[in-house]
Amino acid sequence: MTQTPARSRSRSAARLAAVQALYQQEMEKTPLPTLLHEFHHHRLGATIEDVEYADAEVDFFDDVVSGVHARSAELDGLIEAKLAADWSLHRLDKPMRQILRAGAYELVARIDVPTASVISEYVDVAHAFYDKREAAFVNGLLDAVAKEVRRIPS
Repeated sequence: MTQTPARSRSRSAARLAAVQALYQQEMEKTPLPTLLHEFHHHRLGATIEDVEYADAEVDFFDDVVSGVHARSAELDGLIEAKLAADWSLHRLDKPMRQILRAGAYELVARIDVPTASVISEYVDVAHAFYDKREAAFVNGLLDAVAKEVRRIPS
């Protein structure tokens, strides 16, 4: 199934917003229903301080945020297993943790989304926060997770 450009853009916006929402939740301990409500009514598709936020596919946004929230222990275990032996997930920057969690969630739970699309999209999200080195890290780690959870040959 081929995505239309508008659907692709709305999913990209949903992914970026999901990472932002997950970051906010970690920083402020915002309850999930409050967080979703805030993003639905004040962020997704809104203009804030002269910055227009893209319309995001709300159901997709909700699935990623709620899924990461519900399966965080499982996702963290998958991610930590792919980190170097002397690293833990909590040594990573908070935005990086959320990018990896959201990407890992899609790889585990959204089999309707092709593996290459998931990895590429979260590499793009990483570029919104970091430079090439960190984006390459996201690419490598999510590729390793994909090989495990989607049984992709090495």
